[in-house]
Amino acid sequence: MGFRRRTTTDVRVDITPMVDVVFLLLIFFMISTTFVEAPGIDIHLPEAGAEVLEREARELKVYLSREGDIFIGDERTSFADLQGRLAGYGPQAAQTTFMLLADRDARHGRVVELMDAARAAGFTRLAIATEEPQGRP
Repeated sequence: MGFRRRTTTDVRVDITPMVDVVFLLLIFFMISTTFVEAPGIDIHLPEAGAEVLEREARELKVYLSREGDIFIGDERTSFADLQGRLAGYGPQAAQTTFMLLADRDARHGRVVELMDAARAAGFTRLAIATEEPQGRP
């Protein structure tokens, strides 16, 4: 007696390996991504062994390049425009931290001018950003 075999082929595509690869790529890109704080501005901060302070909720970051160019965020500005912007803070200046990120090769006189302009505008919290020395654990 000849029985007919039923052959049912259930075709399924197993996407588990593809999902694994996608997750591995996602993890790789998340780990290897670096976040640039000031894109387009080449600033090498000086090294110092001082302890790290907490970030303030209100802070104004001003960058000073090696050539003496002043940036607020990633926007280039002049010294006169910076003074006007600082004066615009008014009474809020006392509660805002003036964070100066000056290149290690910037002229000392220019750094002092920026700090003096901040003090004249009413900023009482002044900070200079530094990097940890190389070779520290």
